[in-house]
Amino acid sequence: MTPTHSTPLARSLATVLLVGALAFGGPASAQVAPASASSAPGQVQNLEAVTVSGIQPGPGLWKVSKGDHVMWVLGTLSPLPNRIQWKTDEVEQTIAESQEVLGPPSIALKPKTNFFGKLFLLPSLVGARKNPDGQTLQQMVPAPDYARWLTLKKQYIGNDSGIENWRPIFAAVELYDKAIKRYGLTSSGGVKDTVRDLAKKHNVKFETVRYTMLVDEPRNAVKTFKSSPMDDRECFGRTLDTVERDMGRITERANAWATGDIDELRKLPMNDQREACISAVTEAGFAKQLGFSDVEQKAETMWMGAAERALNTNAQTFAMLPMQEVLSPKGLIARLKAAGYQVEAPDGSDAEGEAPSP
Repeated sequence: MTPTHSTPLARSLATVLLVGALAFGGPASAQVAPASASSAPGQVQNLEAVTVSGIQPGPGLWKVSKGDHVMWVLGTLSPLPNRIQWKTDEVEQTIAESQEVLGPPSIALKPKTNFFGKLFLLPSLVGARKNPDGQTLQQMVPAPDYARWLTLKKQYIGNDSGIENWRPIFAAVELYDKAIKRYGLTSSGGVKDTVRDLAKKHNVKFETVRYTMLVDEPRNAVKTFKSSPMDDRECFGRTLDTVERDMGRITERANAWATGDIDELRKLPMNDQREACISAVTEAGFAKQLGFSDVEQKAETMWMGAAERALNTNAQTFAMLPMQEVLSPKGLIARLKAAGYQVEAPDGSDAEGEAPSP
């Protein structure tokens, strides 16, 4: 176990906070054909999709500028095809010519305790994934959802009886992770690590934009989490929907990132079950009690401040942002445009996808 846990906001904030709460004391996968018309009886049918492989260019870079100062933005995405080799020539050259690389907004949860205090937390973490009061997953979710769960569990997870005691949100995360691996996808793709390595290679400063929460009494925080109810049934149901019906679309979205198809990225929704799972955590009583409810907004505000500082200070900056923050009309790129910066997509259009004026 590690003393802190952080992750970009493109990933489910629910996972950030849940795993972070448990971290107070502390990819290669073969592509398997997804379910098709010839699947075994009882398996859920999904859209047939094939992940791209080989050398791929990625999505290109967005340009944010004011006067002679420019920031090149790489939109990141999860999941991505597992068998691609990202062609990083343009990214490496841009990083090498930049004065700073700006990481995506992230969150860290850190216990305000010493090393020995962390060691004593170990016993309190046992069973933290389990439902309060010994309830089973079957007791926690609606009967129709549980019936769907049993089918999907058999297809993607197998005969794991222990997971039947987990909270719905933990079971949902496990199912989703297993499903994307089955479709030849990977949650990270190594993009952020590659960018960090390129910055190091060219001696360019890498600025981590991280909102860190210090938790004064981590043992009590874990105890509160373990004993508190959480309305995560919608998160569970939406995740079942995603795995049942949307894996084809998620694969298409991953392929669009890999091949640099900006039009396709604009057409495909980015949220999946994310918003429902975020709400399950941030609206829970323990989250409000521990001060977790507005951490996403605080991290985004930190990133905006760091981006504007970089744009005003550096001749050139390289930055990473979740693709949702790049494409959404309410995302961070749109907020920079509203603040007076010029925005140009890799295909020459503006932030909204409109062609430039003649």
